[in-house]
Amino acid sequence: QVQLGESGGGLVQAGGSLRLSCAASGRTFSSYAMGWFRQAPGKEREFVAAISWDGVNTYYTDSVKGRFTISRDNAKNTVYLQMNSLKPEDTAVYYCAATTYGSRWYRDAIKYNYWGRGTQVTVSS
Repeated sequence: QVQLGESGGGLVQAGGSLRLSCAASGRTFSSYAMGWFRQAPGKEREFVAAISWDGVNTYYTDSVKGRFTISRDNAKNTVYLQMNSLKPEDTAVYYCAATTYGSRWYRDAIKYNYWGRGTQVTVSS
């Protein structure tokens, strides 16, 4: 069992930065690949980024490549999402999630075993 809790969301102007954190409970955090998803009002939840259990491999959706960076610290049971050059279209609730599936499934929300409650990110123009 893994419990996840996101923090770091807020209101920022376009072009600004935010760093989201996701703290996990349990001693098996390093066994899971981790992902970030987001959901804007009236839209489906979409994949943002994922990182392998050891932090070696990272994956991004095209719209955030070069602007967002996912990382993890297994000693602190925490995964991060550094978001730079934010745009109004990045406005959404951001969720972190844990999965035991392989990289083939990282973009598929249904393959994630555990989810946090989300943190709101609002980017003003």
